[in-house]
Amino acid sequence: MIELKVPDVGESITEVEIGSWLKAEGATVAKDEPVAVIETEKATVDLPAPEAGVIVKILKQAGETAAVGETIAHLEAGKTAAATPAAPAPAPAAEKPNPAPARGTPSSKAVLAEPAPRVEAPPAVGPAPKEKIPAPAAGAAKAVPPPPAAAKAGTPGRAEEVVRMTLLRRTIAKRLVEAQHTAALLTTFNEVDMSAILALRQQYQEGFVKKYGVKLGFMSFFVKAVIDGLKQFPALNAEIRDTDIVYHKYHDIGLAVGTDRGLVVPVLPDADRLSFAEIEQAVADFARRAREGKLKPEELAGGTFTITNGGVFGSLLSTPLVNPPQSGVLGMHAIQDRPVALAGQVVIRPMMYVALSYDHRIVDGKESILFLRRVKEVLENPARMFLEV
Repeated sequence: MIELKVPDVGESITEVEIGSWLKAEGATVAKDEPVAVIETEKATVDLPAPEAGVIVKILKQAGETAAVGETIAHLEAGKTAAATPAAPAPAPAAEKPNPAPARGTPSSKAVLAEPAPRVEAPPAVGPAPKEKIPAPAAGAAKAVPPPPAAAKAGTPGRAEEVVRMTLLRRTIAKRLVEAQHTAALLTTFNEVDMSAILALRQQYQEGFVKKYGVKLGFMSFFVKAVIDGLKQFPALNAEIRDTDIVYHKYHDIGLAVGTDRGLVVPVLPDADRLSFAEIEQAVADFARRAREGKLKPEELAGGTFTITNGGVFGSLLSTPLVNPPQSGVLGMHAIQDRPVALAGQVVIRPMMYVALSYDHRIVDGKESILFLRRVKEVLENPARMFLEV
């Protein structure tokens, strides 16, 4: 009998949550075939079968927590089952009405409120006798009829579904609240004329794809521009540790990626040493594996500065939140053709709003404004990225 144990999924992670079982008890599995999905506070990880055989006992169900190294199932090696059953389906909802759960009560089942019983008034026997209603006394307020009863949760069309938050989503919520409670956050804005970058992409896109097998996107330009700015304003590449300010002499850039499971931030280590092609290849790889839930926990650790791109979803302007313990995050947004004044003329240019949120405890307003202006200058004049002027 082989014990399926929770693997070591990353530094400082001691507990995981069973996201789902891909195989049920009695199912035949091949060696290295994923049998369960394990959720950590940073990512989701597939648990493969160490040997071919049959899962004879599941000890931890989906939604339960388990410590690293704890046994969550038993596998009998070499055995085969007559038929491979599908993963267990969720239990059907109870037929009897249940009271609506209190807000915040975790549950993985859909809670459907049943309609209230219909109450009919007894039929009238004949015309109701007219009653003489006395006029109100002088100065007395008229009686106001009560408002109609508010719709209750039990009425048709007002069903509710209560879904337990994943460990990743709970961690995201905790860190976002922590950022607002522990840091002095401010945001400054600017806008970038993207004409030069769009022209470069159009001119070299075909050759870039042919040589490197990936498209020349916008992220490589922004990573390069951000690193240029961080070198000039190192407070934005620093963090607070107790009563000290730690200035990082390296540039590990986090790239926020939205997934169905929540926002994850894989990190480009030593991004200042990467070429445009290496950055674009890493971005494409991160995006693909984030959608598939295959990012490794160590790839989500660290980071000295973060870039997030709400423009891919159509965001025009936003105030991104700093990812603690970092001191800055740059928000990219949608590119729109807008009228701008240029050399005394009103012209149409592809413009993007950019936003820098920063920790005012270690970054002064002047530094944040000059940093963002430097990023703007480099993006509008990409030759500076190569000449470093």
